[in-house]
Amino acid sequence: MNTYVVYDVFTDRRFGGNQLAVFPDAGPLPEAQLAAIAREFNYSEVVFVYPPDDLRHSARVRIFTPTREVPFAGHPLIGTAVALADLGFPADMILETGVGPIPCTVAQGRGSFTTTTPLTRHGAPDPALVARALGLTVANLDGTVHPPVQAGVGLTFVIARLTDRDALRRCQPDVAAMREGAALHPASLDFATLAYVTQGNMVHARMFAPLDNIPEDPATGSAAAALCALLHDLTGQPQDLTIHQGVDMGRASLIFARTDGPTGGVTIAGHAVRTMEGQFFVDE
Repeated sequence: MNTYVVYDVFTDRRFGGNQLAVFPDAGPLPEAQLAAIAREFNYSEVVFVYPPDDLRHSARVRIFTPTREVPFAGHPLIGTAVALADLGFPADMILETGVGPIPCTVAQGRGSFTTTTPLTRHGAPDPALVARALGLTVANLDGTVHPPVQAGVGLTFVIARLTDRDALRRCQPDVAAMREGAALHPASLDFATLAYVTQGNMVHARMFAPLDNIPEDPATGSAAAALCALLHDLTGQPQDLTIHQGVDMGRASLIFARTDGPTGGVTIAGHAVRTMEGQFFVDE
């Protein structure tokens, strides 16, 4: 028997945001079954928590999607930090991840973390391919700030700016086009695409990763961090974004993202609420 908790992340109310399963003491779980456990939940991510390698840190976390282990992801860090704080960990903690130690803070159900992983650009997918992958036309893409770009701060996304909210609402991913994109632009995720529109500092976004068994993600902190870092890099201006995601799929989420100082580090913040807990049975 292994105890887990489930949190809805990037929301302050149950049944919104992005679901996350956390195993606070993953040590007894067989290594060979971690991927299968993540597939069994079929959430966008499951987190397994271990004692830290460096005793100055709070814990080591491993993050699994339904198809692979990933080095970094946003809503798992927020949800895990809140879950550990609920279990008695200090409000300020450092979680070891695949991209290094990341400081996290929790206060009244609201978690935040800061990543200083540099922004990396991995490619510039053909706008026509990106539009087709989103079920749109090239006319729906807004290239005034940037054309579609593949970039990330630990986890890579295709980031596409759209012309208006209606275009965002009409997105309907084309899996064949996504496969074509993944073959042309291999990355840590298979052509996972963040589409967004802005109104001042307010962002409406949707993220699709059907090739990674995530048809649509209600809230994607790592993509929010990538977008925030990208806009900072493109404009040379600090960013302070309020990102609405999951609205069109009925799981409204709210992500706060800002760049910190000249290094371009990104802080991601949001609430998380516990929705259930239970025991998972595995073969020994």
